[in-house]
Amino acid sequence: MTTLPDKTSEMEQAVAEIRDGATVMLGGFGVPGTPFALIRELVRQGKRDLTVIKNDANEQGLGVDHLLAAGLLRKLITTHIGLNPRAVAMLNAGEIEVEFCAQGILAERIRASGAGLSGILTDIGAETELAAGKQIVSVDGRPVLLERALRADVALIHADKADRFGNLAYAATARNFNPMMAMAADLVIVEAEHVLPLGGLAPDQIHTPGPFVDRVVHLQSISEEYGVVQR
Repeated sequence: MTTLPDKTSEMEQAVAEIRDGATVMLGGFGVPGTPFALIRELVRQGKRDLTVIKNDANEQGLGVDHLLAAGLLRKLITTHIGLNPRAVAMLNAGEIEVEFCAQGILAERIRASGAGLSGILTDIGAETELAAGKQIVSVDGRPVLLERALRADVALIHADKADRFGNLAYAATARNFNPMMAMAADLVIVEAEHVLPLGGLAPDQIHTPGPFVDRVVHLQSISEEYGVVQR
């Protein structure tokens, strides 16, 4: 009988596997589902020259903003940064590069990577400045863009519950980008509010199966950042 591995890890050890210059996906939509504790450890360890893929830049004083304040980001691939004045100022000053995607396109580019696709075809933005530098092909006589799949070296995600093998369950809208990011990175590190023994999650409770997860970190406490939105 095969024994499934125990993937639990201390946070410091898990984040230490991330190299400078890595491309890192961060789950979350605003506050829900954002791995705040893992982000803080990333800052504490001073991982530099990072490319971050996230739906947004969080607000000032939260999440991604800690990476910006520490000067650890080289590039941000996102849908908007308007809620974070530091991100806007750094973009305008040329201190970071920002690649903007429509939200649905960002989600599909990540999903495509997890599905083993090279990219997607879409007419969204085909005749706008968002098409600059992208390959345009003709489908049924109309121009469409090739949007390349997004893959990362690492995905940092937040789950409500995990078992020791890495099966995950998310709470409500904290599910958002986390499941697809767990399928689109070479190393997947999850912070979980509750870590259960194998079998602690019923099969129909599992949103992300354990084979997609490499490290499980148990959150011993929840910081104020997680309380910005009460559920």
